[in-house]
Amino acid sequence: METEMQKRLVIIGAGFAGMYAALSAARLRDNENVSPEKLDIVLVSPEPRLVIRPRLYEPNPQTLTAPLGDVLEAIGVTYMRGTVEAIDTQAQTIEIALAKAERHAVSYDRLVLATGSCLFRPPIPGLAEHGFSVDQLDDAIKLDHHLQTLPQRPASPARNTVVVVGGGFTGIEAATEMPARLRAIFGVEGTTRVILVERNGTVVPDLGPGPRPIVEAALSTLGIDTRVGLGVTALDASGVTLSNGERIESETVIWAAGIRAAPLTEQIPAERDRSGRLVVDRELRVPGVSGVFATGDAAKAASDDIGNYALMSCQHATRLGAFAGNNAAAELLGVPTSPYHQEAYVTCLDLGAAGAVFTRGWDRKVEFVGDKAKAYKREINTVWIYPPQPDRTAALASADPEQVTNL
Repeated sequence: METEMQKRLVIIGAGFAGMYAALSAARLRDNENVSPEKLDIVLVSPEPRLVIRPRLYEPNPQTLTAPLGDVLEAIGVTYMRGTVEAIDTQAQTIEIALAKAERHAVSYDRLVLATGSCLFRPPIPGLAEHGFSVDQLDDAIKLDHHLQTLPQRPASPARNTVVVVGGGFTGIEAATEMPARLRAIFGVEGTTRVILVERNGTVVPDLGPGPRPIVEAALSTLGIDTRVGLGVTALDASGVTLSNGERIESETVIWAAGIRAAPLTEQIPAERDRSGRLVVDRELRVPGVSGVFATGDAAKAASDDIGNYALMSCQHATRLGAFAGNNAAAELLGVPTSPYHQEAYVTCLDLGAAGAVFTRGWDRKVEFVGDKAKAYKREINTVWIYPPQPDRTAALASADPEQVTNL
């Protein structure tokens, strides 16, 4: 009797979307009483860990990771260490770079691209050499080390001034956390300066007019200077030049001005949006490319039927991941898929020592601010976004697509 061949679902990426894709695919496999010998679920990433990326604006970023090896083992997901460098959608194979310059080809029956996003760094003179960021773990560690060494440098306006470029969510959180970080490092209040630069006419332009006065008040309370309606034309080791010709002396310029989908999405022959995200259907398939799903920051996905699309955020990535993993596994198991939807949307923006602001809905209606919002943000950052415990039953139960991030 001929033995049924094993099918393989490969997930690229161990961020929030990749983690939940693995959990959800394993959950469906378990619900359908299918063994790993019949459906192999493989997660590929450089390290078996989740980087808690939404917290990288905080001090001690080296602590902001969570291991995934035990939970993947508990749910029967195969972990493969390496970096995917090539995708052949015709042959349905990926090429993984391993240690010591080795390469390994892996075939797939379904592929979930959960490769995330990266900071957009335009070709501004000096940015690559002198700009810092809180985009990836190594970036945040480098910035933290730099800040810690500032007191050993000769006192000067440049040493004592931090410039954050980009007044979106990441820039606001980095800027509002900075006064407390600098006080802890220098040990003297009033000797340092934080300046926020935003090229649009207002800070947090995407947040809307309702919450904006709260953010502006927090910036004022924390003594953060703002420059709106201005871009950056050049950086060097001791400062930054703005588009109006103003020169700001600073040895610490943090770039937080926009993100793009990771470059691997460019290897998929399909439509992408201006941020490099692959346009997907409601089941998160990439149309016209057999066997490929995209999720998280790699996907442009409609979240409802009234024109809203998932944002490049942890909140959307977790649920997107759960639907992508479920649907990729469902196709291989011959069971119905589930259309992604995420009608509920909240924001909780950290404002450092000034608290936080919590909004609900796409119109960003403010629900609470200050200490109450800060407590909510703290719970999100320290509990909600971390991986489940490596208990098989609990881990699989956490990945029901209809329940993930159901705020």
